[in-house]
Amino acid sequence: MTQRGQGMAADIAEQPGGFARLLDGEHAAAIAEVAAEVARRKPRNVMFVARGTSDHAALYGAYLTEIRLGLPVASASPSAITLYGARPDFRGTLVVGVSQSGGSPDLTGVLSAARENGGLTLAVTNNPESPLAQAAELSIDVAAGHERAVAATKTYTAELLALLLLIEGVRAGDGRLPDDERAALDKLPQLAEDALADPAADDLAQRYRFASRMVTTARGYAYPTAREAALKLMETSYLPALAFSGADLLHGPLAMTDPDVPVLAVVGDGPGGRSMRDVVNRLAERRADVVTIGASDVEGASGRLAVPPVADERYSTLLDILPLQKLALALALARGEDPDAPRGLKKVTTTL
Repeated sequence: MTQRGQGMAADIAEQPGGFARLLDGEHAAAIAEVAAEVARRKPRNVMFVARGTSDHAALYGAYLTEIRLGLPVASASPSAITLYGARPDFRGTLVVGVSQSGGSPDLTGVLSAARENGGLTLAVTNNPESPLAQAAELSIDVAAGHERAVAATKTYTAELLALLLLIEGVRAGDGRLPDDERAALDKLPQLAEDALADPAADDLAQRYRFASRMVTTARGYAYPTAREAALKLMETSYLPALAFSGADLLHGPLAMTDPDVPVLAVVGDGPGGRSMRDVVNRLAERRADVVTIGASDVEGASGRLAVPPVADERYSTLLDILPLQKLALALALARGEDPDAPRGLKKVTTTL
């Protein structure tokens, strides 16, 4: 008999290998080729279209695009095209569809409409034969392999790394990363192994077993991590979890925090993390139970899920989510749930 959570645990454990696979010659070269073509076409702006977990990966891509490429970014509203029949002028726009399965009709509809109306379209997916990949002019296979659990884990981090390789390749102009960037990324598989080896998430799950709601918060490159962590907690433990930018949290929602509402705050060592330290202090003033995720302790926090330090804040996003995935798994099991097959959810969600 298969044990509950066995599939999700296996998926989580495979992520260091997934990083290594994307960084190897074949897959890295394929992404570099796409990046070089995007750079050649010189888009003036970028639009991402995604749902759920993939939307959080797309948000990371949006931060990278604006900060590293200096291009304005938008998030598509699929219903404008699929329900209302809008056909915007996409000339000069790179439209990136991000989806694990590549099977959602609304995302495919956006890429099809964008391609018909002058856009450069790109699919980032774990299924290179999917309708999304077929609809796009260009495609990237994130090569994560079959995911056992319904809740996405390894496909999410594969999307993050694929988008990082893509955008840095576009920035380079010819798709090839600078030597120092490549050397830093080559350390990711081992850093991921180190992050997953820490047992703190299992201990924290027992502490939060009877929580009735939670808050996740971060800023900058880490904000997608806060959103993805909240989704994983809701998917696997049916635990109401609200994700806020650290800045937005101070603009009102701070009022709901108290000692009975655990807060998971991603606090790294870059600009985004430094700005979060004041947020943690404000939460501590309200006696909130704050656990940080990062490479160093933060004053005012009651605990920390440790991740290895990295050379650049961009890389933290690929590691910070790992202990939070482990927490979601362990918390679901502690609450008697089956994180491999959450009630009411399917691996492929069809929206029109």
